[in-house]
This record gives sequence, structure tokens and C-alpha cells, in this order.
Amino acid sequence: MGIEELTDLRTPWCVHVAVTLRIAEHIRDGVTSLAGLAEAAKCDERALGLVLRQLVGRGVFIESAPGEFALNDLALELLHPGAQLGLNLDGIGGRMAHAWATLPTFVRTGKPGYTEVCGRPFWDDLEAHPEVAASFDELIGPGGHGDFNGAFEISGGWDAIRTVVDVGGGTGSMLAAILKARPHVTGILVDLPRTVARSGEIFRAAEVEGRATTVGQSFFDPLPAGADLYLLRGVLNDWPDAEAGVILKRCAEAAGPAGRIVILKGIRENGTPENLEIEVILCGGKQRTLKEFIKLAGANGMQVISSGRQNFSFFTVECVSE
Repeated sequence: MGIEELTDLRTPWCVHVAVTLRIAEHIRDGVTSLAGLAEAAKCDERALGLVLRQLVGRGVFIESAPGEFALNDLALELLHPGAQLGLNLDGIGGRMAHAWATLPTFVRTGKPGYTEVCGRPFWDDLEAHPEVAASFDELIGPGGHGDFNGAFEISGGWDAIRTVVDVGGGTGSMLAAILKARPHVTGILVDLPRTVARSGEIFRAAEVEGRATTVGQSFFDPLPAGADLYLLRGVLNDWPDAEAGVILKRCAEAAGPAGRIVILKGIRENGTPENLEIEVILCGGKQRTLKEFIKLAGANGMQVISSGRQNFSFFTVECVSE
């Protein structure tokens, strides 16, 4: 692969545009001519033709006859809900795409430059744009990440666990999976009000609605106290150390001496390199090594009691309050 291929910005942007205009969906539904696609997508025919032929040249879509387009294996991938959420420029996909333009600021300062392109820090931007926030919630839920595996194990097993608080649990997919796998457990979903408001359908689909309740609040505020287990899945890696420390402190306060805190995702084994992930660019997140996490946990009232890689690849850490 040469430098020209590595620096080709045309193709990724053409993919984003094709998804935003729902071109693969229109072709799937029987609209195959360039004129018909332009009409269905409400866009300029010539400009769309340039985009589609760029993609055909890269192996996405087929031009089966002049001005006639068809799906191929790569184009079929654009129909996947996760691809649509992550690539649609009208939702969170657009925020992520434009955020990469701020990479020089991150490299120069170590801090995200998201405000440069969106006018506000990432979380404030979601609060100001509910439709983008909704697509973000979908992306980090089963629509984007697929079904969640609630079968992870904890030290000592689950028999003594009666109540789980999923802290920053989005629309409840992970909590629903945990409750479905363990009929003796009840759960509390904690996330922002606009997010937990969308959890009802997920709990009903999993047939756990009678054992799940929601609390609409920030996880920087005091959490529901006295549960047996507090779960942080894919939360701490979205925050710098100061904010991550506050979240841990809130969990430690709520868990007390009898509860435990389980962290899934976002902590890596010592000696493994940190990858350049989108949360770093969006909001200054951080993938911490176990050693780094132990230090952060200790500074915020927690002690690590076990760690290891689960059979579905997440590195899991368990803590108790000191």
C-alpha cells in the first residue's frame, strides 16, 4: 500500500455520503438507476454519479450497466445498523467523522479539540442536540455494538448477588442481558434522563421489566446506595483521570464495605500499548493499564481484588471499597 492510498480522503467521505443518503437501502428496495437514486435521495444526479463511481472503483457497489448500480458484498455491509449509525453524517457518525479533523490539537496538547468543530465539548454537544444524542445511544447499544453478553463471571459467583446497579448503562441492554441470565437478580439502570427513558422497550423485549428500574441522573452525583454490585461497562474509558476518579468515588460511596464494583472494558493488561480510539478524540478518554487503574482506584477509595480476561475478550477488574 502506497502513501497515496493511505492518504485518500475521497473514499471514506464517499462512503459516509452514500450511507447518509441511504443509497444502499434505495438499491435494495429496487431503485437502481442513477436518475432514480438521485431523485430518491433528493440530491444532484451528476454529483451522486461522481460519488458512486469513486466507490465502484474501490469495490463498493457495482455499475452493472452505464448509470445502473447494484449491491455487492461490501455495499451490503452498509445496510448493517451499526454501519449506518457510525457512518451517517446526520447523526453521531457525522460528529465522529468531523472530530478527526481535530487530531492535530490532541497531538499538540493532549486534550480533545472537539469544540473547534462543534462549538461545545462533546457531552455538552449531545445535551444540546437530542437527535444526535439518541443516535449515540443507539450506536453504543445493540444497534451498533450487537447483543451484549451478560454471562461474564465474577469472583465467588453470582449466587450472593441480589441487586446490580448499571452505572452509565445507556438504554439498558447490558443490564437486560444480566437479568435475563440470572432470574434471582434485580437491577437499577443509571444514566441521564433522556437515555433511561428509552430503556422500557429493551427491558420488555428481554422479559425483565418487572426486575428493572431506572434512575435518571448523572453518574457524577451520588448513586443509589446499598446494591451488591456496581457495573461500569465502557464508561471510564470515555473520561480523563479527574472525571473517572469522581465516577469511581461515587461507586465506592454507594457500594459501601459490603458491595463490589466491576469494570468491563476500558482497562488493558500491563505492557500492552494504548490504541488511538475515537473517545480520545471526542472527549479526552483514556484506555488505562491495570497498573494505572489500580493507582486511580486507590486514590478514590477502592481496592482491586481481582482482574483477568473474560472468555468474550473483555479485560475485567473487580474492586471493593477501602
